[in-house]
Amino acid sequence: MKKLLPNFEHRAQPVIPPHQFIIRLAHSGIIAIVLIAVSLVVGMIGYHVFEGLSWTDAFLNASMLLGGMGPVNIPVTFGGKVFAGLYALYCGLVVILVAGVILAPVAHRILHTFHMESRDR
Repeated sequence: MKKLLPNFEHRAQPVIPPHQFIIRLAHSGIIAIVLIAVSLVVGMIGYHVFEGLSWTDAFLNASMLLGGMGPVNIPVTFGGKVFAGLYALYCGLVVILVAGVILAPVAHRILHTFHMESRDR
């Protein structure tokens, strides 16, 4: 698990060069894409199993919910309603998690740069 997460430099270390920062951003972007893809597949399977939607309609509903727009087809079965509610809660957390994964390298670099500047004075 530790190899999947980016290794940020310590405050005593210098700021990494721009090309390494781009690699770190790409690494975070890949993690974000994998999280979104897995979440989309889970939603598609859930809508297909619980609501009996076609794979295309299941993709549409899962992607709309993951994107924050809400489902296109309103669930009609008890299992579909429970799944849609739980999936909506999950999607809200995934959006926050993906935003954190993408913004973490940028925030770290900004804060690390400010720390380096204050130490040089």
